[in-house]
Amino acid sequence: MRDLDIAEVAARTGVAASTLRFYEEKGLIAAVGRRGLRRLFDPAILDRLALIALGRAAGFTLDEIGQMLRDDGPRIDRQMLKDKADQIDSTIRSLTTVREALRHAAVCQAPSHMECPTFRRILRAASAGAFSDRRPGAARPRPRRRD
Repeated sequence: MRDLDIAEVAARTGVAASTLRFYEEKGLIAAVGRRGLRRLFDPAILDRLALIALGRAAGFTLDEIGQMLRDDGPRIDRQMLKDKADQIDSTIRSLTTVREALRHAAVCQAPSHMECPTFRRILRAASAGAFSDRRPGAARPRPRRRD
């Protein structure tokens, strides 16, 4: 298979040419040459960009993705993957709770949401930080003293 120019890579992957240039600057991808002013990429770039897209969708930073993508092939830290999966599970649980709270608030028959025991329980959970987006093991802020 022949090398792909930057426009072809962009068209096949949906990744903007400017993003491809940025990824190249960050060392995530490398051009194999040029045709005139256009960068050329090995067709294997398509798989590499798919790995980058998967990493971004999982919430990894570009620096973290760069550590996993080496010139001699991906070297993925399995513990890092497990930790990220645990973080995603935590986010899913929090968002599920928020979704259910919103659904309840939308149909609650109480005269005011502030009179609804379920809604009040949800507010207490929110004020305790139950819905915040924290990484596992991150320190929780201490509650303020009420004098």
